[in-house]
Amino acid sequence: MLPLVKRDELKAEMDAGKTVVVDTMPAAYYEREHLPGAVNIPGFPYEDAQRFTDELAPAVLPDRTVPVVVYCANVPCRNSELVGARLVALGYTDVRKYREGIEDWVAHGLPTETSEA
Repeated sequence: MLPLVKRDELKAEMDAGKTVVVDTMPAAYYEREHLPGAVNIPGFPYEDAQRFTDELAPAVLPDRTVPVVVYCANVPCRNSELVGARLVALGYTDVRKYREGIEDWVAHGLPTETSEA
């Protein structure tokens, strides 16, 4: 299991530019709404999470030593755990999980971004 990060800690790290945030929702969800500055590595469908991570991580996370926080929709969502575990297996050295996900972020009135044209 990945180490956890709380919302306030994540927000402070994001504001300071000290972490890369990875949205693990399917691309269509990511395009509609994601945490500010987040990159996307889909973790769903679950059976494709490893392949998506293997294919996308080198481009969106070229530095394997940068602090990374993965998240998905909410606590029951497994996407972030699957992508995060694969990042660790690929040699990323500082991977944590925002377990409560974007639902918690939005519920607390924090900003999001969209990638839709």
